[in-house]
Amino acid sequence: MAKVKLTQVRSPARRPKAQEATLVGLGLNKLHRVSVIEDTPSTRGMIEKVKHLVKVEAAE
Repeated sequence: MAKVKLTQVRSPARRPKAQEATLVGLGLNKLHRVSVIEDTPSTRGMIEKVKHLVKVEAAE
């Protein structure tokens, strides 16, 4: 299965708590933290909710 590399580039400060919880669910909680996760429909939905806070790249 394909993998996706996520990097948190913006802070969840002054954002809804649901967006902060989504970042934690993706394995991100501090700026410039990197997480490599499986590319599934559920993770794509989570990424869509916080796309303004993360940078998405294809993982090798």
